Amino acid sequence: MSGEGLIPETRPLPDAGGAARLAQLMQRGTEFLGCDHAIMGGAMSWISERNLVSAISNAGGFGVIACGAMPPELLDKEIAATREMTDRPFGVNLITMHPDLDRLIDICLEHEVGHIVLAGGLPSGKAIERIKKGGAKLIAFAPALALAKKLIRSGCDALVIEGMEAGGHIGPVATSVLAQEILPAVAEQVPVFVAGGIGRGEAIAAYLEMGAVGVQIGTRFVCATECIAHENFKRMFIRASARDAIPSVQIDPRLPVIPVRALKNKEMEAFAAKQREVAQALDTGEVEMAEAQLQIEHYWAGALKRAVIDGDVETGSVMAGQSVGMVKREEPVAAILAELVQEAAEALETRH
Repeated sequence: MSGEGLIPETRPLPDAGGAARLAQLMQRGTEFLGCDHAIMGGAMSWISERNLVSAISNAGGFGVIACGAMPPELLDKEIAATREMTDRPFGVNLITMHPDLDRLIDICLEHEVGHIVLAGGLPSGKAIERIKKGGAKLIAFAPALALAKKLIRSGCDALVIEGMEAGGHIGPVATSVLAQEILPAVAEQVPVFVAGGIGRGEAIAAYLEMGAVGVQIGTRFVCATECIAHENFKRMFIRASARDAIPSVQIDPRLPVIPVRALKNKEMEAFAAKQREVAQALDTGEVEMAEAQLQIEHYWAGALKRAVIDGDVETGSVMAGQSVGMVKREEPVAAILAELVQEAAEALETRH
C-alpha cells in the first residue's frame, strides 16, 4: 500500500490533567475489562481473529474474537492461538442464533475466557445462566432502553449500546440518540460501552462524560498493520467517505433481515436477490424462519470472506461503519490506540 503506511507527526502529549481525567472516567471500564484503556475491539467476522485481537490487547485495549459462524472446533483453536500471542485479557463474541451456542460457551469457559459477548439477538436465560455459572462476565447489546433494563434484570454484567452508524449488522437508531436515552437510565447499574460511528478520541471523551465507561471500535482497526484483511479491502476503506457506507435494504417484510452496513459495490445489489430466493423458500415451506435467518447469516459470512480474505471487493461484502471516512492510512494498532487516547485526553483537558 505504497505511501499509505506513513504515520503522521505526533502532537505533544496533553497536560497530565487531561490524561488523569480520562483514566478516571474510564476506571470502571478498565477495571471491568482488566486492560489499560477501556476501548474494546469490535467483533468483525474474518477480521477479529488472533492477530488483530492479540494486538489490541497487547497495546492496552481489549481485543474480542469474532466467532461468527465458526464451528466449535475452530473457535477452540482460535482462542488457544490468541492465548499464545497475548497474556492480556480478551473476550469472545458469540452469535445467539448459532446452532452450537451451548458448546461455544463451554469452549470459552474451558479456556477461562473472562468476558463473553452475546450478539445478534436477546440472549436466552439458559445461555446467560451457563455463562454466569461458568464464571465469565457477560456483555450484551442493548438496542433500546426497555431491552437494556431487561438485560440487566436477566443478569448481564455490562452492556454495549451500538448505533446505526456502525458497520455490519445495525439497528435503526443513531448512537447519539441511544446514548442520550440509555446512559442516564442505566449507567449507574452496570458498565455501559458505546459503539457505532466512533472514529476519534473527542467522541470517546464526550460519551465518557455522558456516563459511558468506555467504547467499542471496529472500523478504525481494519487498516491496522496487524489486521489480516486483504490489501484490496484495506484500500477501499482508505479511499471511502462516510456516505459510501450504506445499509442493505429489506426486500420482503416477512423475512426479518437485520440490515448490514457496507461500502457500495455489486454485492449490495446481489443481497436483494438472495433475500428473494430465501423468501420464496419460506413460501414453499422448504425452510422454517429460523433456518431462513441462518441462511442469510451464512450468506453474509461467505460474502465477507470473499472480500476480507480473497480481496474480491466487488462481489464480496465490504462491511464498514460510517467512521470509515476517518481511516486515512495503514498503521499499527498501538499507533491507532495512542492517537485515540491522546485525542480524548486533549479534549478533556480543554473542557476542564
